[in-house]
This record gives sequence, C-alpha cells and structure tokens, in this order.
Amino acid sequence: MESSKSTPIQLERQIRRVQRDVLRMGALVENSCWLARKSLFERDLEAARQIAVQDKQIDQLYRQIELDCVDLISLQMHVTQDLRLLSALMQLIRDLERIGDYAEDLGEIAVKLFPYPVHSCMEDVQLMLDRCRAMLAMSLAALSDLDAESGLDIKIKDDAVDSDYEALYNLLAHQTDVKGTIEPIVLLVLVIRHLERMADHATNIGKRVAYIVTGQR
Repeated sequence: MESSKSTPIQLERQIRRVQRDVLRMGALVENSCWLARKSLFERDLEAARQIAVQDKQIDQLYRQIELDCVDLISLQMHVTQDLRLLSALMQLIRDLERIGDYAEDLGEIAVKLFPYPVHSCMEDVQLMLDRCRAMLAMSLAALSDLDAESGLDIKIKDDAVDSDYEALYNLLAHQTDVKGTIEPIVLLVLVIRHLERMADHATNIGKRVAYIVTGQR
C-alpha cells in the first residue's frame, strides 16, 4: 500500500479497501465454520482437509490487513473516527483469525472422532455450533453496515451459547456409562470449549463495531 503519497481522497479509498478485505476475511472464516459443521456432523473428512487449506488464506489476509492498518495509522492525516476504525479493525481481525483457528481445530477433532459411533449429544452440539455461526454472521453484518446496536445485541446470543456449554459439559463430564476409551468424550469437551470461545470472539467483534461507531467501549 503506497500510503506516503496519499491524498485525503486516496486515503479514504484505502481505508474502504481495508474494510472490504476484513469482510473478505470474515467470509472465509464463515466458510471455515460451515466446513467444520460438515466435518463434525456429516463426517465429511474432505471438509476437514479444506479448512486447513483455507486457514492459510485467512492467516495471509490477517497479516496483510494488519500491515495495511499500521501503514495507514502512520500517516497522521486522519480524523478521530478513521483512527478509531483502523485501531478497532486491527483488534477485530485477531478475533476473526482466532475463530478461523478454532474452526480448523474442529476439523482436526472431526477426523479423530470419525472411527467412533456418533455420540447421543451431537444434536445439541450441532445446535450450539449453529448458534455460533449465526453470531459470526450477525457480527459481520454489523461490521458491513457499521450498526452499533446490532453489534451489541450479539451479547444476548452469547448467553445462549454459554448455557449450551454448561449443559453439555455437565452431561459429558458426569457420564457414568462409558464403555471402552474415553477419548470421544474428551474430544467433545474440546469441541464445546472451542465453540464457547468462538462465540466470545464473535461477541468481541460486535463490541468493536459499536466502538467504531460510538467511540464508547
């Protein structure tokens, strides 16, 4: 990004381009979550492989966006809202990158779960994952529209995911009729923990959108 010679109009275009790149990164992360769903609940091992390939694209975009934000901030030509936007985007892409990493982890867990029978709680785990995907979609829509209210509303959805986590953890941790290896139970505990963290990061994105718009943390 040739920032040093930018005029105010060019600067505005560069900032908009960074915003588009963030949304493109978000679309890739959304797709990784969809692939994680396929790998876990449709036992699709090819989907798990695709997540790992796509995660490299997500990481590349993450590094590029971070560098672009640093370059733009260094220009010292911005109004307050521009600086707020750029600093929030730098934090926001970390949340996106972490969600992508968790999706990759879910794909790896799906491969390890593949040899075992489907656990009776998988329908509830699927519901939890779908809640997380909906939260991510909401956070990206809030970012696209710069809608502070929608961004903050995501916290309400996070409460439902927290309840899912608590219920599923209690079910898995207190299971007494385990036959054979406990590996699938341990793996499912990891799954719901990853989902709970994904929801937290989606909530963070919504909060960062609100900060961009209002300047209030």
